[in-house]
Amino acid sequence: MQPVSLHTTSYGESGSRVVFCHGLFGQGRNWTQHARALAARHRVLLVDMPNHGRSPWSDRMDYVWMADQVAELLDPADPVALVGHSMGAKASMILALRHPELVERLMVVDMAPVAYANGSGFRGYIDAMLGADLAPGASREDADAALRDAVPDTGVRSFLLQNLRRTPEGWAWQPNLALLRDELGTISGWPAEAVAGLPPYAGPVLWVGGADSGYVKDEYAPAMEALFPRVRKVMIKGAGHWVHSEQPEVFREVLQRFVG
Repeated sequence: MQPVSLHTTSYGESGSRVVFCHGLFGQGRNWTQHARALAARHRVLLVDMPNHGRSPWSDRMDYVWMADQVAELLDPADPVALVGHSMGAKASMILALRHPELVERLMVVDMAPVAYANGSGFRGYIDAMLGADLAPGASREDADAALRDAVPDTGVRSFLLQNLRRTPEGWAWQPNLALLRDELGTISGWPAEAVAGLPPYAGPVLWVGGADSGYVKDEYAPAMEALFPRVRKVMIKGAGHWVHSEQPEVFREVLQRFVG
């Protein structure tokens, strides 16, 4: 399958390269605050992952394919510090394992190389988004109200509503929601068979978790260490799954120390 020409946004003109991969329902601009903070010393690339943001839609959404799409943006002569959150973290881990020459160091944010059994909650979000009345004349407040029962958390609902965009016909959702719903099992899973024959990634890895999130647990450490033997773990207090937005100052300090 040919590359889908992912949409990217760049910051900074000199220094080493830092690339950010967002999670499910996200987009590259979620990292803008951190990208601007790094731009004085680094060249930063924010990626809209496949079927998200302004990147093209496709008929595929598995981690090997996602990782290879991002790899098309990179150059072995200019290896990067790769930062991935959630879904983007799994894609980043696969990329580092499959294309280690492209990745100088790796930051894995609130995710582990394991399968999770929490896809049903995301399915509820998608069903609510697909069911929202976005007919001409509908307002953003109408969309917010349509999501309220399925997504009672104001912060999560606001995050999902960032995926609305204006079109000549009215509001529309940027992500390929139908495909994401079909592939939630894949997105929640981990393609162990795809990396079974690959050597561990030899570069430095920082494993960042939210102390109030359930995605980074001690029981996942053996799986992480087997694939990334140079891993170091940092847990950020007062943060759940969206570590970088819930504790931005602390996260930015950790990030800046890691990328140099």
